[in-house]
Amino acid sequence: MATNIGMMDSAYFVGRSEILAWINSTLRLNLSKVEEACSGAVHCQLMDASHPGMVPMHKVNFDAKTEYDMIQNYKVLQDVFNKLKITKHIEVSKLVKGRPLDNLEFMQWMKRYCDSVSGGGHQNYNPQERREACKGGKDVSKKFAPSQPTRGSTAAPRTHNSRKPDAPSVNSTAPPAKNAKPASTVDTSAYDQQITELKLTMDSLEKERDFYFAKLRDIEILCQLPSISSLRAIEAIKRILYAAEEDATTVEEAQAMILKQGNPISEEEEEEQSKSDSQKRKNMVNAEVDVAANTALSPRRRVSDASDVHSSGSPLISY
Repeated sequence: MATNIGMMDSAYFVGRSEILAWINSTLRLNLSKVEEACSGAVHCQLMDASHPGMVPMHKVNFDAKTEYDMIQNYKVLQDVFNKLKITKHIEVSKLVKGRPLDNLEFMQWMKRYCDSVSGGGHQNYNPQERREACKGGKDVSKKFAPSQPTRGSTAAPRTHNSRKPDAPSVNSTAPPAKNAKPASTVDTSAYDQQITELKLTMDSLEKERDFYFAKLRDIEILCQLPSISSLRAIEAIKRILYAAEEDATTVEEAQAMILKQGNPISEEEEEEQSKSDSQKRKNMVNAEVDVAANTALSPRRRVSDASDVHSSGSPLISY
């Protein structure tokens, strides 16, 4: 059984229309959007169809409208996962928001799991009977049941109205205009599908934005470390991070900061290095001066030094 499925698995490439057809045929519902199942009740009944008797359907609330009631349904689902030792993580905080992308991904996983358990068939399962024990389950079944007869009943008045204008052929100029308004119904399914696709695109862009923003925040925290904050490379990175959008020369300035001196060392290190070099030069100059002074003594100075020794009365000198 597929409990952990990677994001590149074929299960996550199943389309929205196929997911909706699978839910509606399995549970005899009439969902038009995947996010309509965000309450968690549909997920619980799908698990009940795959594992009959495992889900306490009397705890499932099909009439959940608030996040609190939805979370209770997901708690029931999590208990079922624990009993079956399913390690799939349920992102409840995202699902209850009704975001299309998150609900679609979780429903794709549900389809893959249910297909792996039951092989895609639930012949002996009666979803309407099982929903009767749920809160709001009967209302959901009633909403689905009269949907087909109402379509047939709306067709009858149209044929009945079409016969009326045939008799008064001369004085029936206004009624055709009135009957033409309800006949010109606009098909909004294409617009709904386009809106759903735009929502999915927006959700994916938000995830990508949050991902890269977190990376930039980590780089900013790293650049603020005292041990490396004064380096030229770090200063160049900060210049790019905090630059305005209109400034196009930021990258060139950052490169110039790094390439200004071959090694990206700090100003304090440069001062210490210059002081040590100047001290070495002074020491070398003093040593050279001393050597030159010793070698430059005149013979007359040397004789005077020797006479000083004779006149000092040293016992080593004999007269």
